[in-house]
Amino acid sequence: MAKHRIDVRGRIVPNDYKWFYEWLEMDCTCTRDVSSVLDKMAPGDEVDVYINSPGGVIDVGSEICTLLRQKSETNPVNIFITGEACSAASIIACASHCAMAPTALMMVHCVSSGISGNHTDMEHMAEVLRTADRAICTAYMAKAGMSEEEALEMMEHETWLTAEQAKERGLVDEIIFENKSEPMPMVASYGLFELPTAEQMDRVRAMMAKGETPEPAPVDEKALAQCQLNLLNTKLI
Repeated sequence: MAKHRIDVRGRIVPNDYKWFYEWLEMDCTCTRDVSSVLDKMAPGDEVDVYINSPGGVIDVGSEICTLLRQKSETNPVNIFITGEACSAASIIACASHCAMAPTALMMVHCVSSGISGNHTDMEHMAEVLRTADRAICTAYMAKAGMSEEEALEMMEHETWLTAEQAKERGLVDEIIFENKSEPMPMVASYGLFELPTAEQMDRVRAMMAKGETPEPAPVDEKALAQCQLNLLNTKLI
């Protein structure tokens, strides 16, 4: 028996859009990413699914959820929300047994769409969206045992949930680390860590395209020593 891993990271997109996100070096997940792993699994194999996604195309999220639910009928499927599971990603989180990090967030809301046209087009789209909401809310109903009215009300209010709130509503099964007596370890110092700006990333991309190598920045010995000290004081799992 083997253990497999699936990462649901970044936007949830159709298969034929994935190349574009990869070209931009942006995280994304499509149905093929999931099915390619599931198709390799033998009877008895286990799969861990890690979610950190703001959501995306709802029918893709529904398809991924369905694939995972089907696989859970024959193989162990473990889902972990490590960052956020919003919108379409929250649907995926309902596919099987789900554990949520205490620092993670879940968000559920109504389906949305961009449309232009006359009043007839708008009225028709409103009905389509209401129908889509009723279809999507069945995932929350199946997972948490809530009624359609309760699920739709939660979606109407664009509800953001902590791990504890998601567990109370039955949308997740457990909270990661909740049964450990030790506090959750930190893996970085928030005061020191910053993501690069878009300008910095664009500058590096342009240099890479020209085959240039960025000059190393001057080293601040004092700051470097402080970083090393912080790392030594950091507990890693």
